[in-house]
Amino acid sequence: NYNVGWISAIHPEHVAASVFLDEKDDGPYHTPLTDSNAYTLGKIKEHNAVIAVLPAGDYDLVTASHVASNMMSAFPNIKIGLTVGIGGGAPSHKHDIHLGDIVVSIPSNGLGGVFHYNFGKLIQGREFKDMKHLNKPPALLRAAVNGLKTEYAIHGQPLERSVDDILDKYSNLRGDYSRPDPSTNRLYKSKVLHSSDDSNCAAVCSKDPSDLVQRSERPEGNKLIIHYGLIASADQLMKNALIRDKLVAGKDILAVGLVDSFPCLAIRGICDYSDTHKK
Repeated sequence: NYNVGWISAIHPEHVAASVFLDEKDDGPYHTPLTDSNAYTLGKIKEHNAVIAVLPAGDYDLVTASHVASNMMSAFPNIKIGLTVGIGGGAPSHKHDIHLGDIVVSIPSNGLGGVFHYNFGKLIQGREFKDMKHLNKPPALLRAAVNGLKTEYAIHGQPLERSVDDILDKYSNLRGDYSRPDPSTNRLYKSKVLHSSDDSNCAAVCSKDPSDLVQRSERPEGNKLIIHYGLIASADQLMKNALIRDKLVAGKDILAVGLVDSFPCLAIRGICDYSDTHKK
């Protein structure tokens, strides 16, 4: 009866997914003996959803594919696949991405929505040339995205209100899951490096306006924006603003191991700017 499969990479993503269930089910009571996944079952609106998280400490691509394969075997009626989590943003003139924004993987420029920059070429003085991109999300999910874009264009998106409602319901999560203070949303110019790996950026990094990318403040009620386009991915963290600037969207490990074997839509909330200032 479960038609939505949702995979999270790390514990905080699993917490966020679980609290958005409208109802929580017991079980599952019968899964294959070879299935090492831990599942959370429940309902979101009219959809029965199953959520799985990668094992603690195992965030590699092989593990991600194994979790997806086990889920599809245990719940063969899954028609909607989602990988939802955090990622690093790559702001550009086209996409003024801020911390807390959302990037949804949608095919663009002949690419399938997620491309693996480990399989690309970075040649000094030239544009990044990608060598491999992954399957685009199924038509069902891409049609649903367009439907939501239309709904949000007419009525506005309810995400900030929905998050506030969850934090009111689970007040113990407010400290770790609330939106950071706007003063922390600082985009440094690409050549400005974090001064110490062990120190808080706000305490040790320059506050000189000339070191920051100047951006207009967003109007009240429009603090969170959903971006649709490419998500760059690899099997290592991105902490290089110069390389980041050659890529199009966010960086994430999970999407690479899943998109081919687990037909899904990749969605990432932006938690940093993929530079040396990331925590």
